[in-house]
Amino acid sequence: MGQVITRLAALDDEVKIAGGLDINTSIKNDYPVFTDLANVNVRFDVILDFSHPSVFDKILEFALKTNKPLVMATTGLSSEQKMKLRDAGLKIPVLFSANMSLGINLLVDLVKRAAKALYGNFDIEIIEKHHSQKIDAPSGTALVLADEINSVIEQKCEYVYDRHSKRRKRNSNEIGIHAVRGGTIVGEHSVIFAGTDEIIEINHRATSKDIFGVGALRASKFIYHMKPGFYSMNDMFNEL
Repeated sequence: MGQVITRLAALDDEVKIAGGLDINTSIKNDYPVFTDLANVNVRFDVILDFSHPSVFDKILEFALKTNKPLVMATTGLSSEQKMKLRDAGLKIPVLFSANMSLGINLLVDLVKRAAKALYGNFDIEIIEKHHSQKIDAPSGTALVLADEINSVIEQKCEYVYDRHSKRRKRNSNEIGIHAVRGGTIVGEHSVIFAGTDEIIEINHRATSKDIFGVGALRASKFIYHMKPGFYSMNDMFNEL
């Protein structure tokens, strides 16, 4: 994603990359790449993080220390880490999203509407597919979809992540969540509403990582102008 952001930023007159952070400095860029946040010596306006949960604390600490807005696009964060982001929003502007795609956020809205109309008569299953190198499973987006469905129905559903260990019939208050890993799949998410004699399926398929880069740069522009707070992609879209 670092190289995707680099390429897209070069085509955008409104943004300029001041510097990068990476343990790998072999790729040459038009900006300095630091291996340690303590060595960052460039001026910047916004921090955009597409990395790994293992460096979350250092990134957040750096954002708070420098008092700069933070766009957190790293997936696989724990509940504790997400709570820390919310707390940081009391001091700096923070935008967090498990998926930076405009299409995915539209999918979330459509799925919520469908769940309100169909729950009780339809079973709900979520299937996500990603490349073989993705570490976390299920994807953060799949969990967001499940959480958003749960937020609009009266009886909260249990998440069932695999059925091979459950030798029983499916309960009506379940949301099945299934992960597929293989090849170079960029990202696919499907929400299936299975009723009696009919099936409704809402899908999103990413064919390039550029969609995440475009969304991340737009989020960076948005958060730069905001007051301290905890923001989502929906907040950004509401400003358009």
